[in-house]
Amino acid sequence: MPELRKDPIIGRWVIIATERAKRPSEFVPQPEERRSGFCPFCVGNEDKTPPEILAYRQPETLPDTPGWSVRVVPNKFPALQIEGGGLEKRGVGVYDQMNGVGAHEVIIETPQHDTALADLPIEHFLQVIQAYQDRIIDLKRDYRFKYVLVFKNQGRAAGASLDHPHSQLIALPIVPKRVIEEIRGTNTYYLYRDRCIICDIIQQELDMGVRLINQNKHFIAMTPFASRFPFETWIIPKEHDVYFEDSDPSQLRSLGHILKDILRRIAIILNDPPYNFLIHSAPFYEKEISFYHWHIEIIPKLAEVAGFEWGTGFYINPSPPEVACNFLREARP
Repeated sequence: MPELRKDPIIGRWVIIATERAKRPSEFVPQPEERRSGFCPFCVGNEDKTPPEILAYRQPETLPDTPGWSVRVVPNKFPALQIEGGGLEKRGVGVYDQMNGVGAHEVIIETPQHDTALADLPIEHFLQVIQAYQDRIIDLKRDYRFKYVLVFKNQGRAAGASLDHPHSQLIALPIVPKRVIEEIRGTNTYYLYRDRCIICDIIQQELDMGVRLINQNKHFIAMTPFASRFPFETWIIPKEHDVYFEDSDPSQLRSLGHILKDILRRIAIILNDPPYNFLIHSAPFYEKEISFYHWHIEIIPKLAEVAGFEWGTGFYINPSPPEVACNFLREARP
């Protein structure tokens, strides 16, 4: 019998289509042919990207030259532009608009074209996490920005335009609707119970164990109760934290270990599927937002969003999160 499950944070309903349940081997990603030709992110092509904003590199090497391990550059084709002055908010009748001010950056995760993020040595992987934090802290100083989203599109089916391992961030002058929904949901729960709903979810999942994939000192990895997509996974700090960028070195190290572990499990179980992951943190400089709890969402690209989903806002998930959790828990990275 199918189940309707309600997301306890934002109130969205999901259909868990148990009669359509699939084993991991039944999710067959479309084969992706490797792109051939020139790659601007490879070593030796540093002059083919915009000048680097941040790089972790060998001593005595110059900016925009070889010798780097992680490199951050502006996106050559940005969704929003950091130049342009103020927002100039204005109305046109019932419509609102403003200048497309923001920042769009690319985190080039490794000089090696064919090495996936999950396959990097842990110390190198941690540098990528550190780059996320460093760039958010820097962009937070710009009064025009209210939010920075860090995200990764792995594979063409997940939106990646280049094969070379990279992730991205976009700084926005507005708070995204999805984040606002989470803020409202967590606030409603806090006003009613004087507790953080995500903290309560963590405790319940630790007690029940049926959706808990892995944990370490600072984080848990779990399949959400109302998962929208097959093998959707969340990584959540055990301690109540509002901002990802406030994580201390010990927390970042724990995060690197568990994120690498989960990405490897997904690759093993699902045969290196395309995927997206994103970091949801609190908006900048929001007052009285201590009820929010930052987290990472990982979404393997295994199911299509079609007419029913667009028309209703419901998602149909053919893989119950408890079943997905069992497969991921049994993987051996």
